[in-house]
Amino acid sequence: QVLLVESGGGLVQAGGSLRLSCAASGRTFMSYPMGWFRQAPGKEREFVAAINWSGESTLYADSVKGRFTVSRDIAKNTVYLQMNSLKPEDTAVYYCAADPAPTTDWPLINNLRFWGQGTQVIVSS
Repeated sequence: QVLLVESGGGLVQAGGSLRLSCAASGRTFMSYPMGWFRQAPGKEREFVAAINWSGESTLYADSVKGRFTVSRDIAKNTVYLQMNSLKPEDTAVYYCAADPAPTTDWPLINNLRFWGQGTQVIVSS
C-alpha cells in the first residue's frame, strides 16, 4: 500500500515559482516511478512530469518542459515538482501519482494505481 500526500500549492503571480512536495509512505515507493498530473477547471486531467525509481530518468509534458523540474529524495520518500516561470495556464489542482508502469507510458495512462489528494496551484496574471 502506498499513501501519497501533496503539499506546497498556493497562489503566485505569473513569472513566480512554487515547489510541490509529495510524501510517500509504504516500501513499494522505493521501486515505483512517481510523477505529477494536473487538472484545470473544466478540463481533463493531464500528465505533467514523471521520474523513474532511481531518479535518473525524467519525462515532461511539452507545456512545462524547461520550466518545471521533477526530482525525488529516496531517503525522505519524497518527490518534488519545482515550478518556475509560472503562467496563468498552469493554474490547476496538481496530483502526485505512483505506478509501476515505465515513465514513458505515463502520458498515455490516466488510471495510475496510487494518487494523492491534490494540491491547488493558482497563478494570477
